[in-house]
Amino acid sequence: MEAGFSEMRNELQSWDALWRRIQLECQQLHTELLKISEYKDMQEIQIKHQSSCVQLTEQLENKNTELLLLAQSQEHQREELNKIRNHLYREEQSHRSEQERMKTEISDLTEELHQKEITIATIMEKASLLERQLKMELEIKDKLLAKQQLLDFRYKVIKSENTHLKEMV
Repeated sequence: MEAGFSEMRNELQSWDALWRRIQLECQQLHTELLKISEYKDMQEIQIKHQSSCVQLTEQLENKNTELLLLAQSQEHQREELNKIRNHLYREEQSHRSEQERMKTEISDLTEELHQKEITIATIMEKASLLERQLKMELEIKDKLLAKQQLLDFRYKVIKSENTHLKEMV
């Protein structure tokens, strides 16, 4: 786009220089025409040169118009590019902040998971200790139950003997 603009500017400058030369040439021709005004065909020559000058002026004006349109188009495109850049910058900032938020959230969740793992390990240790304690208590209760059943059995045997002895007496 810049190259096209520069090329158009150079072309416009060339046309402008050409226009000045033509104007100078027109002035010189005009002076000559005034000097040789006694000749009849002078009017025809003057008309031709003026027509040529008018055509060149029109061409130069057309080139100026094209250059102005090109400059306006370039300015519009520059504005659009700036809008796109600004939008892209905002999107990148939004993406970065979202990434930071996610990193923080992941870090927090990782820390929470670590704490839960520690809690689970502690609970497992306590459960293991309680299980051993329960096993020991069960063993003691089993022994006590066995002892009580033995005592109950002896009690029944003695009671039965007592009853038998009472009947005999």
